[in-house]
Amino acid sequence: MGKFVDSIVIQVQGGHGGAGSVHYRREKYVPRGGPDGGDGGNGGSVMVKINPQLYNLDHLDTWQTYCGENGAPGSGQRKSGKGGKDLILNLPPGSVITDNETGEMLLDTALLQDTENPILVASGGKGGLGNVHFSSSVNQTPDYAQPGLPGDAKELKIELKLIADIGFVGLPNAGKSTMLSKLTNAQPKIGDYPFTTLIPQLGVLDLEAEKGPVRLKLADIPGIIEGAHKGSGLGLSFLQHIERVQMIIFLIGLDSPDPVYNFKILRAELLQYSKELVKKPFILVFSKLDLIEEDDRADLQNLYFEEVNKVKKINKNQIFFVSALSGNGLDGLKANILKKFQKLKPVWN
Repeated sequence: MGKFVDSIVIQVQGGHGGAGSVHYRREKYVPRGGPDGGDGGNGGSVMVKINPQLYNLDHLDTWQTYCGENGAPGSGQRKSGKGGKDLILNLPPGSVITDNETGEMLLDTALLQDTENPILVASGGKGGLGNVHFSSSVNQTPDYAQPGLPGDAKELKIELKLIADIGFVGLPNAGKSTMLSKLTNAQPKIGDYPFTTLIPQLGVLDLEAEKGPVRLKLADIPGIIEGAHKGSGLGLSFLQHIERVQMIIFLIGLDSPDPVYNFKILRAELLQYSKELVKKPFILVFSKLDLIEEDDRADLQNLYFEEVNKVKKINKNQIFFVSALSGNGLDGLKANILKKFQKLKPVWN
């Protein structure tokens, strides 16, 4: 896999319309017959199309100009020039296109109901009319034809925001990648050091409900550190990938010196980035329960529940203590995820 790219700026240019033709009929004994110059072909447009097989924007070059093909000029015998071919740019689902000069959002592909057909982003120029159109009773041999028109030119910013149901949020080395691998089919890189996850990871959580199977997409983003909203660490550039999620799972390792303080950091960074993020339903998961002696677990869980309530009022069913390595607590976490999601929106296929 190449470098993960989730934000680029490109130029798009519709093809130039072909020029109309100045031409006259050539017949025996008629050295200069009436006008028969054909029209120029229309320039090709630039279109975008959603490709579910794409994961990021690394197939596009930032600041590159992408052009539709120019239309061909017209010719004699009223022959129109060939229209230029459209250029189709493939984008991953979740791409957002903005006019980079005005800041106007042009397209959010997550809102599209029809993802099969290409969508216009820059029109090709209209081809010019040939001189056959300009003949009149006072000017039967016009020496004029229209030039083709230039196509639309735009500077576009394209950002990718992953489409997932649930987003993992945690500090570096909180165990998010391990948890994702245990809950889903994902196989992220896992290591016992900060910033193991350098790019967003997606996995699918399969659950069984009374009305049938449920499939939820989970997204793991690189760890957030204090000051991420100001550009520190890796978290800021990837927080955009959890903007679309329905629910957030805060994941905090019990090997931290102060896990509850970590929860404060995470909430504060999300709040600085977007007030909407902290309004989303959430579950708080303390991971690495296997590091705590069994006799100490009940008292520790009660203590953390009380401390977390001082930060944010939380119900018992919003806080979990689990071990991804041993599987302790994972079944209860899955059941709670399903229960919460059923209240958020229909998830049945």
